[in-house]
Amino acid sequence: MEHCSMEDKKIEDIIKEKGFYVATVVGDSMMPMLHNKKDLVKIVPADSNLKENDIPLYKRPTGEYVLHRIIAVKRKYYIICGDNRTHKEKVPFDWIVGVLEEFERNGATYKTDNAEYLNYVDKMRKTFWKRKLKNIVIKIKRKIRGK
Repeated sequence: MEHCSMEDKKIEDIIKEKGFYVATVVGDSMMPMLHNKKDLVKIVPADSNLKENDIPLYKRPTGEYVLHRIIAVKRKYYIICGDNRTHKEKVPFDWIVGVLEEFERNGATYKTDNAEYLNYVDKMRKTFWKRKLKNIVIKIKRKIRGK
């Protein structure tokens, strides 16, 4: 995969022009799947039929681009959450810029229909409440310590 040049273009414009967008991940919200400033992602146009476990790139009204997993599909929006987060976000369909097709780590490419990837997704979904409980315990400990 090769990076796309931005040259003051919006990501959505690059996707329309080239049919895809490739960039290095920035942030830890999709850890352990995507590693900050190490892994590459390939974003392609999203059709109107995104489903649970798809990973759309969306643009918040603030202009911030976010790549998180769909947890549920509602009539007018998606419920989305990062793999390394427990806060769920309602994302209207019209915020969607594209969807993750594949990612690259250490020269190996992983497609989102790969069996190893699908096993990872299943594990993340099954451990969501465990991670949420862990975050609650951490917050309580911080309050007790006064931090």
